[in-house]
Amino acid sequence: MTNPTPGPSLDFAALLCSRLCHDLLSPVGAFNNGLELMADETDPDMRQRCLDLLAESALTSANKLKFFRLAFGSAGGFGASVPAAEAKQAIEGMFSASGRVKIGWLVGDQPLSKTATKVLLNLALIAGDALVRGGQLDVGAEQRDGIVEIVVRAQGQKIILDPELRKALTGGLSPSELSSRTAAAWMVRALVEQVGGEVMLSADSEPALLFGVSIPNG
Repeated sequence: MTNPTPGPSLDFAALLCSRLCHDLLSPVGAFNNGLELMADETDPDMRQRCLDLLAESALTSANKLKFFRLAFGSAGGFGASVPAAEAKQAIEGMFSASGRVKIGWLVGDQPLSKTATKVLLNLALIAGDALVRGGQLDVGAEQRDGIVEIVVRAQGQKIILDPELRKALTGGLSPSELSSRTAAAWMVRALVEQVGGEVMLSADSEPALLFGVSIPNG
């Protein structure tokens, strides 16, 4: 199987954009609804509720944009590495709106390479989305001897990992089979393979969802 290379693919870029637009549609739509309500509302209490809705929608949109900037983009503004605190804030912001997912952060203060940051964020997104009824999302990374080991663990009352996502992470999904739903998982596999790393994940029968990645930190 030829190693996937997402960079030159316009189709792949379009799929990532579709995913981003899908996730931003709800908070941006809520922001627009709030503005429409404000235009016609005269009751002070209702206007305050509209302002609260606008503030919440704006915060959710900003958090998602920050996450996607690091997870899908070039992480402009940073050098060759990204501060671990930035990755933590991005993950916490991504899941803060729902309040269903509790984040456990087991990453040191040492900066992560941009590749490691993208892998970590996208695996956290996939695992968090699999917690359909909420639960615990633990994110860990350890650096030693030029290698970074990333572990993401999701545990909750009900965990559902789409079979297509599993195929994308294990290399069983061809580029022609990609969709906006599987693009992030396929990118993780591509990034890891390009640097000679490895992606591991737990079996369907396991009570918790576990992702593991080992790649050069550079």
